[in-house]
Amino acid sequence: MFSFRYRLLTWSSFIGMFFVLLAGAIVTKTGSGRGCGDDWPLCNGKFVPAYTLESMIEYSHRMITGVVGLLVLATFIATWRYYKSHKEALYYAGGTLFFTIIQALMGAAAVMWPQQPAVMALHFGIALLAVASSMLLVVWMYQMQKEKVSYRAVPIPTHIRVIVWGTWVHSCIVIYLGAYIRHTESDAGCMGWPLCNGQVIPYMYGASGIVFIHRVAAALLLVLAIILFILVRRHEAKSDHSELTFSTTGLLVFVTAQIFSGAWLTFVMNDPDAYLFASLVHNVLATFLFSILTTLSIRSCKRRHL
Repeated sequence: MFSFRYRLLTWSSFIGMFFVLLAGAIVTKTGSGRGCGDDWPLCNGKFVPAYTLESMIEYSHRMITGVVGLLVLATFIATWRYYKSHKEALYYAGGTLFFTIIQALMGAAAVMWPQQPAVMALHFGIALLAVASSMLLVVWMYQMQKEKVSYRAVPIPTHIRVIVWGTWVHSCIVIYLGAYIRHTESDAGCMGWPLCNGQVIPYMYGASGIVFIHRVAAALLLVLAIILFILVRRHEAKSDHSELTFSTTGLLVFVTAQIFSGAWLTFVMNDPDAYLFASLVHNVLATFLFSILTTLSIRSCKRRHL
C-alpha cells in the first residue's frame, strides 16, 4: 500500500525529529544557546560561524532543524498528495509540521529576545509534541499495513480511557517541571536520592521546592502507569488482543527507567561529562515515554465503546 519512498520519508521525519530534540538538549545542557549571539538565522552575522564550541553546537542545532524541517514538509506534501483521503494521516503529518514550525519560531525568538525560563521550558514540550506526531504517523502507516486490523474489535471502557488521558496530562506536567528545572539551573536543589537534602520533605522554597515537586510528580506518574498496566492487562486478557498491553508495558518500563535516570543525574552532578551524558539519557527516555503515551491515548480513543 505504501511505497518505499513514502515509508523512508515518514521514518526519516520521525528519526530526524528525535535528533532535533536531542540537539536542543545538548544546546541547553552545554549553555550554548547564546553561541551565535542574538543573530538568526545567521550566526554572529556570518553564514559560517567562527570556530568556537558554543557557536558550533548552536549552529549545528539550527542546521539539523532546517534539514529535518524540509523532511517534515516533504512528508506532509506526500501525505496530502497520495493519502489525503485518510484524515488521520493528514492530522499527524500536519501536526508534525505545525509543531516543527512553532518550535523553530520559539528557538529564533529565544535567540533574538531572551525569554523567561517558564517560556523556554515550553520549547522542549513543543519539540516532544512534534516527535509524538511524527511517531503517530509511523504507527498509523504500520497499522494500515497489517491485515484485519480493527480498533473497535476490543472496545476500551470509559474508565480506562479517562486514566490514559489523565496520565497523558500528568506526564505533560512532569516533563514541563523537568524542563523548567533545567532552564532555571535548579538541578542542585535536591542533593541525594531518594531523600532531598537528607530530608523526606525538604523546605519548600526555591530550587529545593521545584525539584521536590518534580520528584513527587514523577512518583505519581509511576503509580498511574502501574494502575494503567494492570487495568489494560485485565481487560485484554478477555480477548486475543494484546496491543495496548504491549504499549502499557513499554510505558511502565520507560517511566521506571526515567525515574532511575533522574537519580543517576543526582549522583553524577559533580562530574560535568557524566552529567551531560546522563542528562541526554534522561531526555531520550522522556521522549519515548511521552511518544508511547500519546500513541496509547489516541489508540484508546479509537477503541472506545459504541
